[in-house]
Amino acid sequence: MNHRPPHDTDRQEDPLPVPPPSRTADRPEQAPADVVCVGETMAVLGPTDARSLADQEKLAFAIGGAESNVACGLAGLGHRAAWVSRLGDDPFGRRVRAELTARGVDVSGVTVDPVRPTGVYFKDPGPDGTRTHYYRGGSAATAMGPEVARLRVLRRAGIVHLSGITAALSESCAELVEAIVVHRAAVEHVVGGGGRTAGPVISFDVNHRPALWRGPTADPTETLLKIARAADVVFVGRDEAEALWGTADADGIAELMGPLPRLVVKDAGRGASSYAAGVRTFVPALPVDVVEPVGAGDAFAAGYLAGVLEGRDERSRLRLGHLAASAALRTRDDVPVMPRRAATERLLARDDAAWCADR
Repeated sequence: MNHRPPHDTDRQEDPLPVPPPSRTADRPEQAPADVVCVGETMAVLGPTDARSLADQEKLAFAIGGAESNVACGLAGLGHRAAWVSRLGDDPFGRRVRAELTARGVDVSGVTVDPVRPTGVYFKDPGPDGTRTHYYRGGSAATAMGPEVARLRVLRRAGIVHLSGITAALSESCAELVEAIVVHRAAVEHVVGGGGRTAGPVISFDVNHRPALWRGPTADPTETLLKIARAADVVFVGRDEAEALWGTADADGIAELMGPLPRLVVKDAGRGASSYAAGVRTFVPALPVDVVEPVGAGDAFAAGYLAGVLEGRDERSRLRLGHLAASAALRTRDDVPVMPRRAATERLLARDDAAWCADR
């Protein structure tokens, strides 16, 4: 496979068309989602300051989950977003549903489990960054399986978004991710009048969490590579690609993935590169005083996918991803308030020199 050109090239045709969700015969409140995100969301308990968990007397309650974070980001940017999962029949589950609904996310595809609990995690700030302590084993979300892939809400979406976190939760969750991404269970996109067109675009964030991959048969190396190679849009951090596959640079990761419709390689504070149709596009990250990095990758994915839905060129998609990630980096919340679109449009219109300037 040949290396891509190292400079930006804008193309008139996008090799990744997003099928428009059909609104035929739908009441307005039943309009299909632009993006459906599938995965676990947990109750989050954490300090309100930078002191460690052991030194706290009170904790703040929030919610967090990679896929629902993306859904919230998209809703905050003005798109119809839905979240599909399972929650426990408990106060935490009810709080998750209420908070996502308040943020404009459709939760009608969520199942309530009468036996298993909603997962919980704790944030623990420290001088070397924030650690997370998860209590999600046997949670309601771990009981998701391939049957979820057959839900109509997925087939009616423009984009379906998943992450490698879901694949690590349980054997049935891994089967669910493979059913959607590899086997294309949602391959047919339902349109009005009974006709069908090509299925939704499948977006996959590698999101490697080593602590979740336990047991003698749990090997993320081949599993996540197989899933990523089958997706239409792939997000991966340069550091996690190095840990998983020993590939340390963006061009090497692109070679490893093969001819994907679209690959986005994130390199923390340096920037992000995308590869599509033989073209490489790099956009530097924005200078940010980081409060906490948790959720920044999810915000980036939300911004980028918003750019896809809006038909923007590749440079603008990456910039929108950086703007959303910057909002996440400036807060302790997993889900930030998205930047106002008027300000976003001004920043997206800047030339490269102005984009890289301090703000």
